[in-house]
Amino acid sequence: MSKILIAEDNPVNRELLRELLEIRGHTVAEACDGEEALRVIEQTQPNLVLLDIGMPLLDGFGVIRKIRENPRFASMPVVALTAYAMQGDREKILNSKFDGYPSKPVDARALAQELDRVLRHQGDQEVSADQVSGSKVSGKAGAVREGTKSDVVLLFLVFFDRGYVFPNRLLSRWT
Repeated sequence: MSKILIAEDNPVNRELLRELLEIRGHTVAEACDGEEALRVIEQTQPNLVLLDIGMPLLDGFGVIRKIRENPRFASMPVVALTAYAMQGDREKILNSKFDGYPSKPVDARALAQELDRVLRHQGDQEVSADQVSGSKVSGKAGAVREGTKSDVVLLFLVFFDRGYVFPNRLLSRWT
């Protein structure tokens, strides 16, 4: 599978993304600000970067500008992650030379499809949207049989196993 860098300042969002990617067999590197993201790109040379727009030290727009200016990384696929969902935000992000833009909150299926599209476009067909709808996961967090549970339930199991507590108002949105 692919090596993917998650550049996101929110630790809960990083954990959620890490789980979604590792469940599907990807290797994950992490950065919590824009400057660290550039250092990690140099060190690990990921196949794809998931880049939050609103990070400290150097925002996502600054990071993508530096990536695209560097001949070694100019063609690296970079997918924006942001809660910006106003009219015109998608165009602004894509005009900034991002390769994709799934908005937050992250929808596991939409993210997998977007990664599949971007990696396929780059000639790397390692992520399959079919892996989302037919996930097989087992381990300490419990088991999810193929095609019977949603990704939300899977993530609740993983986070429950790690000791996270979900407020009732959040749980009620999915029940």
